[in-house]
Amino acid sequence: MPTSIIRHAYPTDGAEEEHRALRQAAAEMTDGLEENPRNLEFAFMITLTEAESRCASDPLGESAQTWRAWVAAMQVGSALFDAANASGGRVETRIAGVTRSIPATGPNRAAHAGNWIKAFWLAVVCREQDRMARLCDVPISLLRASGAEFDEYVYTWIDTLQSHWLRRDGVGDKLVAASAGALPQNARIASADLLLMVLSQPIELFRRYLRQDAAEFDKALEESLRLHKEYWTADEDRALSSEGLVALGPLAMACLAHDAEMPLEVTSDYLPEVLVKAEWVGEFDA
Repeated sequence: MPTSIIRHAYPTDGAEEEHRALRQAAAEMTDGLEENPRNLEFAFMITLTEAESRCASDPLGESAQTWRAWVAAMQVGSALFDAANASGGRVETRIAGVTRSIPATGPNRAAHAGNWIKAFWLAVVCREQDRMARLCDVPISLLRASGAEFDEYVYTWIDTLQSHWLRRDGVGDKLVAASAGALPQNARIASADLLLMVLSQPIELFRRYLRQDAAEFDKALEESLRLHKEYWTADEDRALSSEGLVALGPLAMACLAHDAEMPLEVTSDYLPEVLVKAEWVGEFDA
């Protein structure tokens, strides 16, 4: 039976002004990347914020401007790791309609596991398989070299995704280890509510996706969206954060399921329908 998870209320007054300001800030950052690649982290944060915030007034993702923002965020996230994984020289990458030559950075504080996961989800949503493959070529050691601290399961989870995409052995065992590591009693950095309601949900969805069990995937997707809503409405600050408007990890998993022709019975503004169905893919040069 079809199920709809209603997204929590979010103010949209002044949204267009906010979008213009974010787009201008993103343009200034991206235009300066060829001289200052250290701004990749800020550019990634701003472009992703714009992409998510545009979904406040465009919950289905129907607008060309919404898709442009999602593509730009995906491009910057990918570029961050292209530059970090390059041994020297410059990397050629397309961002916001322009091919840019960005100096290699090598490992750096922005090239960490959290940003990798976001960049990978964006590549999945945008169906950018080449960028997904490049992200999967980023060594775990490079992510650790950022100096950022994450629970150990995060690296196992990334290893699982990379192994699946690159057809390496041991995906099942790695997924089991990631699931176990994501239990609150085994984690020391992420809070229990963040871990249970947000961070661990894509792991469970991925397990159901690998089994190609549509009914079980739908159940897990419904639960993940209910928990997402509960987490992002726990206090006023969270409820007013554009980060909660889209369930990014579950959205990526829904995109994988859709492309595998698994029927999805769960709908929600947390999962912009046009993004799930890839209706804008190919309209912008990514």
